[in-house]
Amino acid sequence: MAYLSPEYDYLFKVVLVGDVSVGKSSMIRGITQHIGFPPGPPVISNIGIDFAIRSFQVDDKVAKLQIWDTAGHERFRTMHAAYYRGCSGLLLLYDISNELSFTHLSRWLDEVKEHSTENVQIMVLGNKCDLVESRQVSTERGRMFAEEHGLKFMETNVVTGENVEKAFLILTRDMRCIADTLSNRNEPEQENQGQDTDINSTTNSCSVT
Repeated sequence: MAYLSPEYDYLFKVVLVGDVSVGKSSMIRGITQHIGFPPGPPVISNIGIDFAIRSFQVDDKVAKLQIWDTAGHERFRTMHAAYYRGCSGLLLLYDISNELSFTHLSRWLDEVKEHSTENVQIMVLGNKCDLVESRQVSTERGRMFAEEHGLKFMETNVVTGENVEKAFLILTRDMRCIADTLSNRNEPEQENQGQDTDINSTTNSCSVT
């Protein structure tokens, strides 16, 4: 994480993690285009690293995010350690219509904790929540997994963009809070005042907790 530029106040590295085809590439494209990824031909699975930039206004500050999409294929997992370095935030994704992608969350989380710092902010996202008929992972199970590991949880839909922007904003606020606390340990409480996002207030059909 770096501070200060004519264009931004914070620079954060964010990494999207999860199995192949959980929607990481679609999410990174959607968030940088400010829209949900439109319906159409399936996105070709990423075979390396996709990179994008997006800035967020957080209260009176601007945070610039470098968003990295790691490939979900097993054969590329040896590459991931290098991309966790200097990471301030992680979005841990699974597909609510794919039980196996949810089962693998524990393995991904172990890898994340092994290669990232203790101050990294992590959020669990149950993606493709529009696939109601083919849902294999209940909202409650996703929420319970996040709670067991002390993480925030949200269900998202990259097709419509539902909760995607909100997830990135919440993560950005959390990263800023940690950055400010670390830079001024004498006043950690002040950095939290007025910055909490009520992530339970959403009226969207996808779950947030």
